[in-house]
Amino acid sequence: MALDQVQDDGDELEMGFLDHLEELRWHLIRSVFAIVIFTILAFLAKSFVWDVLIFGPTQTDFWTNVQLCKLGELINVSNLCLGELPIKIQNRQITGQFTMHIKSSLIIGLIVAFPYVFWEIWRFVSPGLKKNEKKASAGVVFTVSFLFLAGVLFGYYIITPLSLNFLGNYSLSSRISNEIDINSILGLVGTLALACGLMFQLPMVSYMLSKAGILTPKVMKDYRRHSVVVILLISAIITPPDVISQLLIAAPILLLYEVSIIISRRVNHTFEKELYDL
Repeated sequence: MALDQVQDDGDELEMGFLDHLEELRWHLIRSVFAIVIFTILAFLAKSFVWDVLIFGPTQTDFWTNVQLCKLGELINVSNLCLGELPIKIQNRQITGQFTMHIKSSLIIGLIVAFPYVFWEIWRFVSPGLKKNEKKASAGVVFTVSFLFLAGVLFGYYIITPLSLNFLGNYSLSSRISNEIDINSILGLVGTLALACGLMFQLPMVSYMLSKAGILTPKVMKDYRRHSVVVILLISAIITPPDVISQLLIAAPILLLYEVSIIISRRVNHTFEKELYDL
């Protein structure tokens, strides 16, 4: 009888595990479906994606370039007015343009679908949280999505046009002409946008680690100098090799690091207060 009971309990546990796997499978299927839908929409909007979004930062009438020119006129610095890039964009492979069409559509699909994908992941994870953990993590989907999209916009509107103008106008000799492959343009725009979107998650990572008791404000303060070096190194890796672009991407991340210290301090203060009340 006891053996039968153990077998029944084992079957129930196994079914419970399989049910969780089935639930996870459907969350993943819906997430992939959302990415595919937005990818297809981006694929169909070929002219808008390439002429407006990807090639936009290379044009003098791009929003960032226009604002920089206005700023230059205001402070009487003509160098801020960025001219037309002396580059010729070309395709070197027979399948190049079609491949770039698919790749660009997929990148946009991932960016646009990110809030929904994270929401699906959160729907799977949140039922396993305790009541106080659910309360503490209220608004996490909105916060993560907001930080990601803010990072993407920062990378696209600030880092990308400045990087393109610096690299496009950089010259070793007048005998060398810049004939840029489309893969290089897409790689730069996509990498900077996605990298900034992910790096803007620093406050949320700090919050989660602090709630888990892994991170404290003291640790973040003690390793502030090390963090500055790491942030500068990461900025140097994900940006073109110019100091301006590196500082532009490092500055907001350093600010987010300081915000993360404040967040960690508040989380630890709340945790200590709860322990004191107990």
